[in-house]
Amino acid sequence: MKIQPLKGMRDLLPAEQALRDYIQGQILEVYRAAGFERISTPMLEDMENLDKSEGGENLNLIFKVLKRGEKLTAALDAGNYSQLADMGLRYDLTLPLSRYYAANRNVLPTPFKVIQTDRVFRAERPQKGRLREFVQCDIDILGDESPNAEVELIDVTARALLKIGFDGFTVNINDRRILRGMLESMGFAPDTLDSVCITFDKMDKVGPEGVRAELTEKQMSPAAVDALAAFLAEGDVTLEAVAARCSDPAIADDLKYVLEAAGRLAGGKYKVAYCPSLVRGQGYYTGMVFEVVCPQFAGAVAGGGRYDNMVGKFLGQQVPAVGFSIGFERVCGILLEQGYQIPGAKPKVALLYPAGADFPAVLARAEALRADYAVTVLAQGKKLGKQLAGLEAAGFAGAAFAGKDEIKWFASRG
Repeated sequence: MKIQPLKGMRDLLPAEQALRDYIQGQILEVYRAAGFERISTPMLEDMENLDKSEGGENLNLIFKVLKRGEKLTAALDAGNYSQLADMGLRYDLTLPLSRYYAANRNVLPTPFKVIQTDRVFRAERPQKGRLREFVQCDIDILGDESPNAEVELIDVTARALLKIGFDGFTVNINDRRILRGMLESMGFAPDTLDSVCITFDKMDKVGPEGVRAELTEKQMSPAAVDALAAFLAEGDVTLEAVAARCSDPAIADDLKYVLEAAGRLAGGKYKVAYCPSLVRGQGYYTGMVFEVVCPQFAGAVAGGGRYDNMVGKFLGQQVPAVGFSIGFERVCGILLEQGYQIPGAKPKVALLYPAGADFPAVLARAEALRADYAVTVLAQGKKLGKQLAGLEAAGFAGAAFAGKDEIKWFASRG
């Protein structure tokens, strides 16, 4: 039997789990105070729903569940290998929420402000900050088409990050409609815009020449590639300059409003910026998209956007929706690397009792000590020195002894 977890998945030791519980609790406290309500959905979704979810590259990373019994045999006999699976693990929380809303909309308020904090799964190539099983902390607003929904999500998410000790971060914002409008005006064919946007999203990493090279490799229109390269060479990639390239420059009005309103709410505690190359990988985004980046981590620690068409796939009618997700694993990883300590945490104390002790009395003493300490009750070992050293190494601040009033504090307590 193998004792290690699968690649891309992790066992969590008690100290890290305690930190994660605290961080999640702080995030939920901010979300709930803002009027968002928590729900839960199943980890498994129907493969038909997953396949039609416009999840971009994530659709290639789905953990699929094979059909069982006669259904599997029939699919194998027919050689229909694309139909071998009928379920899959969710790759994010947006598709399950859209299905949930479609099924329960008659009993839900409008707008519906919702929290999801749960595990998702992707068949990634494991690396730092990228796991196959990870937790997302999402808030979404369904039923509000106004840009105020974006402003509120940015504000609440930023306040959650501030509450857990993040600062110096930047909220980058863009609108896919503006970017697509500019690219189409430059001569890119409408059916190539998604591919062009994916390449343009890499501009911060590969630069204008890298973008041009990849678009050329994709055999995009040479005239359109030249027009984009000339625009980038001018160096004026402001929102006004990009909007001016669209057939209707007024398309940028909502984004201008969100940038101004979110910037005012930031109050200098963090930055809000227009990022013309921001696209986000999911294909279901229809309008504004946003990411949070910070100097402590190379990638985004939170991201989201508007997905007005997703719920409509279930209902046959459009429902406006927008969400923002904190990358919980990345946030916790950064805090652990920084040696983050839970504020106000009670010191851990072991209450040791000898053989033959009055155990109910020991438990009563432990309960009394818990007014000031986090107390674990343990049988006293034969080699007390070794036991105390082990407790100190495990993060205990000291040890109390049944029948004695004093507490022995360890040197590491300071």
